[in-house]
Amino acid sequence: MFLQNDEELNNLVTKICDLYEQISSLESLKPSKDVDTLFTQLVLACIPPCPNIDIDNLPKRVQNIRSKLIRLCGQAEGLLEAHFSTILASYKNPLHHLNIFPYYNNYLKLSHLEYQILSQHFNQEPKQIAFVGSGPLPLTSIVLASNHLTKTYFHNYDIDASANSKAHALVSSDSDLSTRMVFKTTDVMDVTTELREYDVVFLAALVGMDKEEKVKVIEHLDKYMAPGSLLMLRSAHGARAFLYPVVDTDCDLQGFELLSVFHPTDEVINSVVIARKYYDPMMLPGVNSPSIDQQQAPAGINTGCPIILPHKCSHEIEAFNPLNIHGNMIEELGFEEKLS
Repeated sequence: MFLQNDEELNNLVTKICDLYEQISSLESLKPSKDVDTLFTQLVLACIPPCPNIDIDNLPKRVQNIRSKLIRLCGQAEGLLEAHFSTILASYKNPLHHLNIFPYYNNYLKLSHLEYQILSQHFNQEPKQIAFVGSGPLPLTSIVLASNHLTKTYFHNYDIDASANSKAHALVSSDSDLSTRMVFKTTDVMDVTTELREYDVVFLAALVGMDKEEKVKVIEHLDKYMAPGSLLMLRSAHGARAFLYPVVDTDCDLQGFELLSVFHPTDEVINSVVIARKYYDPMMLPGVNSPSIDQQQAPAGINTGCPIILPHKCSHEIEAFNPLNIHGNMIEELGFEEKLS
């Protein structure tokens, strides 16, 4: 179903604004029947692709509602994860019961998708991955570490000490993950040279809830990530931008070469973006310095590709490579990704 005309688009925006009024009037965003119902209605309203919607040019009132709605979604998501993390921690082996989380199967599918995307641009298993904004229920890290990257070490960053405490409790009884998953309580903006240790940095969708915050985080990662390392981000497209912040791949990825971006057209909410940190221009061949070789780049990075210097809001970078993913696999990814 595509929204074909302005009337349908206006009806959609009106519906989303109405749902915002109902959600913002709730006494609490903790999991409950009313909370679950309203957020499900919101997600379902935002699923149909909207090729004619221009988020940046919506009326100021709607723009303000969108900003507030993204924050409400983030709060509800955090409360839901904290609720189920506490329940899981009551089990002797929490990781054996992850399926009680209502969106666990969706995490399995989304993590598999992101692993496929990562594998296209990294030809061996990363040694260390940073996940920024891991939260109280770090299912992406857990699923990747358990099912796909079984030798990789995961450093999970969250600004909330309580979230990290809950997350640590989930893996502490597992002899493998307890040694390969570390939880660090800090603002990523305070993490500097340590970022150079990671082959890949995952940036959660709700780290930086508006454009200015998101760009600041990306600029910080650009400053401190290792040249040639990979950045994976979750973004949003079309009406899904009422649920999550948008990463503008033309303007927001300064210092990074865009490798691929996947915009779903079905019930999957988040877009997936992967980019490579540019090499230091002084290291480029022909700039009175040695050429880049495999020893100077992170292990697994293919240095045979042309290196492109960053451009300000460039529309000329040819690094966009849409994924050729089987449609039937994508169709299985549920709309519950809204709560990932």
